[in-house]
Amino acid sequence: MANRVESLSASEGRSNVLEAKARRSVRLPWALFIMYAILFIGLILAMLPFFWMLSASLMTYGETATRKLWPAVPQFSNYAEAWRQADFSKYFWNSVVITSITMLGQLTTSILAGYSFARIRFFGRDAIFALMLSTIMVPAVVTMIPNFQLISGRIAFIPLPGGSWLNTLQGITVPYMVSVFSIFLLRQFFAQVPWELWDAARIDGAGHLRFLGRIVLPISKAPILTVLIFGFIASWNDFLWPLLITTKDTWRPLMVGLWTLQSEAGPETQLIMAASVITIIPVLILYFMTQKEFTEGIATSGLKG
Repeated sequence: MANRVESLSASEGRSNVLEAKARRSVRLPWALFIMYAILFIGLILAMLPFFWMLSASLMTYGETATRKLWPAVPQFSNYAEAWRQADFSKYFWNSVVITSITMLGQLTTSILAGYSFARIRFFGRDAIFALMLSTIMVPAVVTMIPNFQLISGRIAFIPLPGGSWLNTLQGITVPYMVSVFSIFLLRQFFAQVPWELWDAARIDGAGHLRFLGRIVLPISKAPILTVLIFGFIASWNDFLWPLLITTKDTWRPLMVGLWTLQSEAGPETQLIMAASVITIIPVLILYFMTQKEFTEGIATSGLKG
């Protein structure tokens, strides 16, 4: 009798488990459907402006005025006309130089500061790191006017070589050579490096710089590449700061050139959209070439530590 009761209870337990699995299997497709529907709607909303920009860049002026969805005959000549009319060759070269210098400076400061916060014990380290992180909460526009006064040489107790950095390359690049987010990202990754490697390096007579260059950096390619991508996108897309400190076209980047074209082209929407497509091509190429490393760097650095 006892065995029969146990077998009945066991069979009832198995049936309950099977019923629960069946109910979950019925609910699961609906949950997946809702999730994919939300993702699809979000994708459409995110891609719609890009689709319109690409479509309008291939239209004639009349087609943009009638707001057609796609041009009858794609006008690829719009790209050449936008490039010529805005003198984009100069703006493009300026953006390449500005972005390269900014990325190099930002990478150097981020590596050194991130390593110092992660591996070197010094007085006030945690307090300084917390204070630095708090600056992320301050909007960039709030500090833009003080930075402008500093760059223009109006702060007497902080002298600048040459007196003023307005309309100069260093005025555009130097303020963005330090990124708190990049320092935080690399610090999180450097903190995961086993201390046993540092002990072994010390036995071999290595100091911090040698340990950083020979051991830490070779295993940090993913987060370093992530820092480079973020730095490239931020510098390439920067508009307000170069517009604020420049009054000449000598060092104005591509985004300011796009704004200039918008003022000159007037109602010719197709030229403005063609120029907009040109400005985002380098960013898209960089992202698709480094997509795997970019996501890996975010996963290994941003979620641990």
